[in-house]
Amino acid sequence: MTLKTTLRAAMLGVMVAAMPLTSAQAQTLRVSEGVSQRALRVPLNRAVVLESDVPFAELSVANPLIADIATLSERTVYVLGKQPGRTTLTLLGPDGRLITNVEVQVTPDIAEFKERLSQLLPGEHIEVRTANSGIVLSGTVSSIAKLDRALDLAKLYAPEGVLNHMVVGGTNQVQLKVRFAEMSRNVSKQIGAQIGIDGTDLDGGSFIGTTGTVGNAAGQLQVNIGTDSLSLNLLLQALEERGVVRTLSEPNLTALSGQAASFLAGGEIPIPVVDDEGNVGVEFKPFGVGLVFTPTVVDGDIINLTLESQVSALDTSNSVQILANGGQIPALSVRRASTTVELRDGQSFAIAGILEDDFRDNASQVPLLGDLPIIGALFRSAGYQRRQTELVIIVTANLVQPLSGEALVVPTERIRPPTENELFLYGRVSAPASRITPSSRGRNGDQGISGNYGYVLD
Repeated sequence: MTLKTTLRAAMLGVMVAAMPLTSAQAQTLRVSEGVSQRALRVPLNRAVVLESDVPFAELSVANPLIADIATLSERTVYVLGKQPGRTTLTLLGPDGRLITNVEVQVTPDIAEFKERLSQLLPGEHIEVRTANSGIVLSGTVSSIAKLDRALDLAKLYAPEGVLNHMVVGGTNQVQLKVRFAEMSRNVSKQIGAQIGIDGTDLDGGSFIGTTGTVGNAAGQLQVNIGTDSLSLNLLLQALEERGVVRTLSEPNLTALSGQAASFLAGGEIPIPVVDDEGNVGVEFKPFGVGLVFTPTVVDGDIINLTLESQVSALDTSNSVQILANGGQIPALSVRRASTTVELRDGQSFAIAGILEDDFRDNASQVPLLGDLPIIGALFRSAGYQRRQTELVIIVTANLVQPLSGEALVVPTERIRPPTENELFLYGRVSAPASRITPSSRGRNGDQGISGNYGYVLD
């Protein structure tokens, strides 16, 4: 035994002698000369007492950074765990003979870890084991949040060795219902006047006045005053246009907690592209109603949603002409939203809302004449156009469980192909199927709903 080791062991022995060795602080392992010894497991920052059947004169530890030792007597050794790992403790007799080698395994203190785990997460069925210098967690927890808490606590006791075999129990599949609602209103009004004098006609003469851009016979009023040699022709044009468009889509999608799911109802348009070598290829751009979301069941019925939604449509008014023969590529009008929200089972969020209001007006007149009071209206034309668009995206999340296939109804079960008599004699191209009730869909299909439900084709 070196002088440095001897002094350290003596100092440690003095400290050990000054404090009692309770059962919570130390355990005892007995070793015998010439007999294979089992590994000595020492909890981190705790001690184990090693007793030898024969007196020893020297003892040493291969790596004092893992375990420290102190002699309590000629037959007793005090072993203190300093950091997780393995080392070897060697005992030598008075004549220098080898008494035994003991493998020392310093492991995280899982007794204290289990106690803290039961205090922080009561009721959770988590099993704790040690493996080499790490901790292995297994069992079933009720939510991802509690799983993360258990892992964070385990890293305090084994910073570099936590193996997770825990699984999340309960319902962890999420059905997302998204409602895309868009309303577009267009209002345009135009009014104009034309005056022809000296027998000119309205189709090809020169007019004093202004010409509106109505171009619709339903909004024209023509008045002719005069004789064959002299006439006054007055054309009044006025038109008001109104239009309303309603767009609504309700995609439903189900995904496992933590997994991404995507949805697209629309199409793809080919776009010519040119690579670096001048070769022309085709790239397809999707359009329609698109949805990508990742649900995470955080705790109980709390759901965290990362959502990307998009509503796009072809816009021919902004087409791009790229070919000499008149070939055009339509543009896309896109409304897109990307966000992360948290809600409970069955709750809804309006994640996006936009109100677009475009207003344009224009006026033209004959100089001077258009400024005259009252009669000046005959020498002016004016118009305005207003477009309003409202878009709302609402999401609803529900925790769901799979059912038996017999419990689900598809649209094709509502109709059946016609018989030959129904087709040729009565001209029916389809025939209604027999009435489907919840009881006819199997035991799992009885959801407590009376009457027909599911998909209905009228």
